Amino acid sequence: MEGSTFSFTAYIIKEKDGFTAICRDVDVATEGLSIEEAKENLIEAVTLYIESAIESNLPVIRPIPKEADPTNRPELIDSTFRLLVDLKVHTYA
Repeated sequence: MEGSTFSFTAYIIKEKDGFTAICRDVDVATEGLSIEEAKENLIEAVTLYIESAIESNLPVIRPIPKEADPTNRPELIDSTFRLLVDLKVHTYA
């Protein structure tokens, strides 16, 4: 078994009723009532996206459109964090 680790920067945005977590490198966003819940949801969503992209032979990196990029409006960003996704690759014949 081999593993591949993907590393992305993710952003937390404070919303009226909770938090949004965004990974702009793969254009995936999730929500949560707390920062921790939003992070956990984003980790799960990005992992599922990457697994699906690899299985479907699609590009893993799919940046967010410029007009939706939260870094264009830094005043909206509550915090950033490093998102690491470690995937185990199983080979068989």
